[in-house]
Amino acid sequence: MKKRFLITGFLIFTLLFSFNVSAQKFSDIDKSPHDISYFKAKRNAPPVIKVLYGRPQKKGRNIFGSLVPYGKVWRTGANEATEITFFQDVKLGEQEIKAGTYTLFTIPNKNSWTIIINSDTDVWGSYYYDKDKDVARLDVPTKNTDVVEYFSIAFTKETDGTSMILAWDNISVAVPFSF
Repeated sequence: MKKRFLITGFLIFTLLFSFNVSAQKFSDIDKSPHDISYFKAKRNAPPVIKVLYGRPQKKGRNIFGSLVPYGKVWRTGANEATEITFFQDVKLGEQEIKAGTYTLFTIPNKNSWTIIINSDTDVWGSYYYDKDKDVARLDVPTKNTDVVEYFSIAFTKETDGTSMILAWDNISVAVPFSF
């Protein structure tokens, strides 16, 4: 009798547990993984800038002027718009930007890109881009590079700050920040 009770209890527990596990629905993995890039003034110093962005792949496609049209606002990556956090006040060109979190949009063109720092955060894509929320804009020249398969963002140290390098396909741009 005791054995029958234990077996029945075990079967009921197993049955209930299996329904809970099978009821869980998890989303698929993003086709464009997210990444984070940091700039630190010194190796063990706290970060000055952090960028969170989606990394789309080239996959043999024509990117700029095709997949990413010239002259249109781009989310600067994939999926959610790219988010940039400044941990201290910085300058983009001569424009001052207060410490805080912003969205990084760009307008790619053949020979230059417009870099846009926008105060509207937590946005998906660039569908609801609002120019009135721009904090700073700067045009920077494009540079031809070796092909970069995944959209990438990195920082290089400069005398008075950093250059944020955006690269994908065979194009890169350097975005100057000083502080």
